[in-house]
Amino acid sequence: MADSSFDIVSKVDRQEVDNALNQAAKELSQRFDFKNTGAKIEWKGELAVELTADTEERVSAALDVFRDKLVKRQISLKSLTAEDPRSSGREYKISCTFQAGISQEQAKKLGKLIRDEGPKTVKAQVMGEELRVTSKSRDDLQAVQALVKGADLDFAVQFVNYR
Repeated sequence: MADSSFDIVSKVDRQEVDNALNQAAKELSQRFDFKNTGAKIEWKGELAVELTADTEERVSAALDVFRDKLVKRQISLKSLTAEDPRSSGREYKISCTFQAGISQEQAKKLGKLIRDEGPKTVKAQVMGEELRVTSKSRDDLQAVQALVKGADLDFAVQFVNYR
């Protein structure tokens, strides 16, 4: 029987993030406490978002609204990195970026976790920005998925290409 495998990746669904961003922008434009504060949210590149408002408290509140919308769309907040509010003339801004891909360091950490605590028949191999896990037993692969889900990692993970 051929080996079964799956890939562990760290990426965000851009369409879901875009939907969360649009919902947050709509809420910022309609909510009473954001009226006349210049609060807005917009894309700045492929995986970067910028929030703007006229006070530091308002821009922080806008970030909370955006985080709330991301959670409702099942996007892990571990993939979002938000900077501290910075003054830009009359307004304050917060830049946020989304992490895509697993770094070599993170892949080694995951590989070590799987080797140490996972079933012995499982092999983990780094392939670019993802980690491929193979085994003859699908039950062992499911045990690895449960192990990784239960681990306290500092980055979001998804499982793809399960064969």
